[in-house]
Amino acid sequence: MTAAPPAPARPTLYHCADARSLRCLWTAEEVGFALDLVTLPFPPRAFAPDYRAINPLMTVPGWVEGDLLLTESVAICERIAGCGPLVVAADEADHWAYRNWLHRADATLTFPLAVVLRYTRVEPPDRRLAQAAEDYRAFFGGRARTIEAALADGREWLVAGRFTLADIAVGYAAFLACSVGAEAALGDATRRWLDRCTARPAFTRARARQAA
Repeated sequence: MTAAPPAPARPTLYHCADARSLRCLWTAEEVGFALDLVTLPFPPRAFAPDYRAINPLMTVPGWVEGDLLLTESVAICERIAGCGPLVVAADEADHWAYRNWLHRADATLTFPLAVVLRYTRVEPPDRRLAQAAEDYRAFFGGRARTIEAALADGREWLVAGRFTLADIAVGYAAFLACSVGAEAALGDATRRWLDRCTARPAFTRARARQAA
C-alpha cells in the first residue's frame, strides 16, 4: 500500500504586536483559519536579524506558505479569507468600492501613521522629529475624513451591508491612529464604527493570541 503524502505544513505568520500584521491575525480569527504564529520584537530590522533570511524586507507581516512569501497585510488577508463572506465578490454591487477601501487602507491611511510611529517611538530619542509627527497626524486627518463621509448615512459597516475585509483593513488604520495620538482625527461616526470593529470577538482573540 502506498503511503499517503504528508499533510501540507500550516502557513506561518510572522507578526509584531499591534503592527499591520494584526489585520492578518484578526482575519484568521474571523474565519477560523489555522496558522502558526511567530511574534517578533518590533522593529524586526533592529531586534530580529535572523528574520532577514525569511523576509528580506525585514517587515511584518511575513506569510510563509510552502515556497510562497507574502509581505503585504491586505494581500494576506485576502489569502486567508478566500471566497467567504468577508470578501465582496466581483458580481456584487459594492465590489469596486470594497477594493478601493482595501487599497486605501494601507497606501492612504496607514502610511502617514507609520511615519508618526517612526518619529515618536521607533527612532532613538536624538533622531525623533516632533514636527514631522505632527505634520503626518494632520496628513492622516485629512484622509480620515473619507471614512467619516462613508459612514455619514448611518451604515453599520463600510460596504455591502455586512462586515468585510474592508472593515478589517481600514479598522486597523483607525485603531493605529488611536495608538499614536491621532484619534482626534476620527469623527463621531468613525469612532462608533471602530468601537463595533474592536468589540468583535475575533479582534479580542487576535490581540490575546499575540500576547500569549
